[in-house]
Amino acid sequence: MKAQVGTAIIDTLHPVYEGRVFHWTRDTPDDTRVTEYLPTAASDNEESWRRSPFYYLLQSGEDELRRRLELGETAGFPILDELMQRGETDYFAMIHRFDKKTAIGEMDCLMSRWTTTRPGGFNEADLKALRRLVPALGLAIKSASLARVAESLVEAYLGRDPGRRVLQGRMSRGVVEKINAVLWFSDMKGFTALSESIASDQLIPLLDDYAEAVISAIHGAGGDVLKLIGDGTLAIFTADDPEEACCSALRAEAELRLRLAELNQRREAEGRPTTSIYLGLHIGDVFYGNIGSKDRLDFTVVGQAVNEVSRIASMCSSVDRDVLFSAAFRASLPEAEGAKLVSVGRYALRGVGRAQELFTLDPELAVFPLR
Repeated sequence: MKAQVGTAIIDTLHPVYEGRVFHWTRDTPDDTRVTEYLPTAASDNEESWRRSPFYYLLQSGEDELRRRLELGETAGFPILDELMQRGETDYFAMIHRFDKKTAIGEMDCLMSRWTTTRPGGFNEADLKALRRLVPALGLAIKSASLARVAESLVEAYLGRDPGRRVLQGRMSRGVVEKINAVLWFSDMKGFTALSESIASDQLIPLLDDYAEAVISAIHGAGGDVLKLIGDGTLAIFTADDPEEACCSALRAEAELRLRLAELNQRREAEGRPTTSIYLGLHIGDVFYGNIGSKDRLDFTVVGQAVNEVSRIASMCSSVDRDVLFSAAFRASLPEAEGAKLVSVGRYALRGVGRAQELFTLDPELAVFPLR
């Protein structure tokens, strides 16, 4: 077969994308270009999709559709007119449906289309070869896609580092390791009152907007989000040098403040409610790994330091500060950065044996401005 262009499409399970498209072109036949597409309903392509050959095949239950473009066989499908105008002479589309027992979510088939510019189009040998080879191609694409689905799911629901560890086989119950980590605990200011004062259809978009700001800031600075607890977020920053981990957390905090300012400006312009984020930062030894029952495990951190960081975050409202740092966190910073934190006093934290001195950002000094 000469002068071929091929496209294969498969749906996936991903928080953002609906599926992936694999392209092969006549200019680079040995190179595969992969793109991802958004859910059809969330894009501007729904009408185009409903007028496509693939939609027709899915709805009709047919497996193949061929149109000889050089003979003007384009009726009913606008995309075929476009292909004909680009010089394509033949079009052949196939759907290979997966057994229902092996389908995952919307990943229930492989769709492919093949075109040529050769005068006369495809011959019977070409079509026979495509019918023989594409099922094997589909199996390879499905296998690769399933591995990617597993990676996407564990990272989305467990976190990036825990997800990688689980996929590496570190799933045994009770297997944990002791690590030193910066602990981040944040929650939304006044969430309970806010949730009672706004319409129910505004609540989830509110949570999503502020969670996006928090999680993006953490990930951008190299941290790992371990838990979303309602409006709260538990994350860790790790490094061989505690100083480096603390500086990463400070960069995330600075980025979060910038993101919140932009988010609140946008939401105010849209007439939607706004809020802020309380944040506690601490550093200490924790146990990191699989904890739970044989039927339900959680890959997380536990230990006194986790309890302490949550108590530190809860003190933000009492001292009217958006962010508080433990003395241990301040002591682990480089001297120049530690000098940018000022004491707000010593406080007895609930569930913590001794009073701790807490610190906040000196309002006259900027820490790690990012933009």
